[in-house]
Amino acid sequence: MFEAHVYRQRRRRLRKLLKTGLIVLPGNGELPMNYAANAYPFRQDSTFLYFFGLDTPGLNAILDADEGRDVVYGDDIGLEDIIWMGHLPRLKERARAAGVTETAPAARYEDAVKRALSRGRKVHFLPPYHPEVRDSLSRLLGLPPEELKAGASEDLIKAVVGLRIIKSPAEVREIEAALGVTARMYREAMKTTRPGVPESEVAGRLAGLAIGGGRGTAFPTILTVNGQILHNHDHSHVMRRGRMVVIDSGAESKSHYAADITRTLPVSGTFTTRQREIYEIVLDAQKTAIASMKPGVLYRDVHLKASRVIASGLKEMGLMKGDVDEAVAAGAHALFFPHGLGHQLGLDVHDMENLGENFVGYDDQVKRSTQFGLAYLRFARELRPGHILTVEPGIYFIPALAAKWKKEKQHPSFINFLKVRNYLDFGGIRIEDDVLITASGRRVLGPPIPKTVRDVEKTMAR
Repeated sequence: MFEAHVYRQRRRRLRKLLKTGLIVLPGNGELPMNYAANAYPFRQDSTFLYFFGLDTPGLNAILDADEGRDVVYGDDIGLEDIIWMGHLPRLKERARAAGVTETAPAARYEDAVKRALSRGRKVHFLPPYHPEVRDSLSRLLGLPPEELKAGASEDLIKAVVGLRIIKSPAEVREIEAALGVTARMYREAMKTTRPGVPESEVAGRLAGLAIGGGRGTAFPTILTVNGQILHNHDHSHVMRRGRMVVIDSGAESKSHYAADITRTLPVSGTFTTRQREIYEIVLDAQKTAIASMKPGVLYRDVHLKASRVIASGLKEMGLMKGDVDEAVAAGAHALFFPHGLGHQLGLDVHDMENLGENFVGYDDQVKRSTQFGLAYLRFARELRPGHILTVEPGIYFIPALAAKWKKEKQHPSFINFLKVRNYLDFGGIRIEDDVLITASGRRVLGPPIPKTVRDVEKTMAR
């Protein structure tokens, strides 16, 4: 937790932005794996953490924008809980650490919401994703579960996004703490990736380091020799010479802030000529993108700049053809780079995605494209000091996508499908770092993690 005044100030700013009404912020409960006493590891709701920092299940909170009050609702634990789970300070003591002076039993939370509704007061709530919270809100508000997302308060969503999207120096330190652990994870991965080693063994070592240095991984680790599958969580393969392994992982700090790094490693420890050629294009695209990031620049333009580097490099290799600018404008490069350049990072690895990507990454000036590839860009708006974004270009050879585009004769003037056919066993390459926008430019966060061909090969040779 941060100091109490941090949470008080955050809640005061939120009440001021909303001006009136009741702001309902439910905490998460535990989710059973297969029976009630055997739960998944608990993860508190990130917005609840941002405003209260209280990291235990069974809590809800209400901010009253009219009366300037904040109340945390929950029950103190009994003897049976102490026997099985250990001692926990009383709710009043825990709330005090978050700058909250008013607490009440859990049962009074529903009473407070229903009383406000009966008086015709505005009740602000966020779109729920946790099944327990969804069911509770549905019952409290008298709305079918499927209508809760549409009924959520847009004013509250925009206010929360506006506050959470700019990271304070203390939040930056938390993310860098997570990156410190993540750097150790990647050096371990580079040391243990070898022909004949199961993917699961390397993934297990990463998880162990993440648990030892923080709260575990911030998201399920992607570690796969099938890098052409963008979010591949399967670790069932044995790594073989001549293949590459894409590793997309990151630790979560003790205060739940996320790191998110990707590296692509040659299983043998040395890139082949073909692998090196593609790798250098991706690295050039990433370096170009990072160098162009500064306040006032649209991240969409950074994405398109990286796309042009990719298209240009692939044209030099004979995989693309024609005018590079026209190819990117038409979206032809998306056959090889079908996702967005990056996303916001914070308490969530895709920060605030549960509130709606368009509220986080887009605004009245920048609207989401419908073009394949560009439509997947999660953040496109103007960069501001305090934004933290991932920068993760990639090149992938996806057989099903290539077959579809060839059959439908998509972009034949820009794509050499005959040569693409020779790369359909290639897999994919992605390189990712986390970047803070500063007042004058940008800063790549965390300790350096090897990413040039020379540094990767040198580290893997140790």
